[in-house]
Amino acid sequence: MITIAAAGAALLLAGAANAQTRPADPPASAPPTTAPQTPSTAPTIKSINVVELDALPEATRAQVNQVVATRTANELQQLQKAIEAAPAVKSAIEAKGFSTRDVVLAEVNDEGELTVVTRRLG
Repeated sequence: MITIAAAGAALLLAGAANAQTRPADPPASAPPTTAPQTPSTAPTIKSINVVELDALPEATRAQVNQVVATRTANELQQLQKAIEAAPAVKSAIEAKGFSTRDVVLAEVNDEGELTVVTRRLG
């Protein structure tokens, strides 16, 4: 069971992950919205998958590297702090032999699957 702290961190992780991805251009035929939309909440984390960057397929690795190259140091720091505040996520990362400093990307999908991409430092 994910704790409330981990669920709160999921919001931060999702926010950090969303900040790392470029939004798709809206369809040209979409009418402008007249009322502001309420932001959706991040899904509850149901599973955590820690993956090493070098183990990803080449095309996926290139996409991750592109996102990492455009991210600011502050965004990375926010991501790492969110992981530190989520004991279940931090434990999953440490169980694979990594630390929060090794995390380069985290993303939660709509089904609540958190994927954490790591790279060994040094």
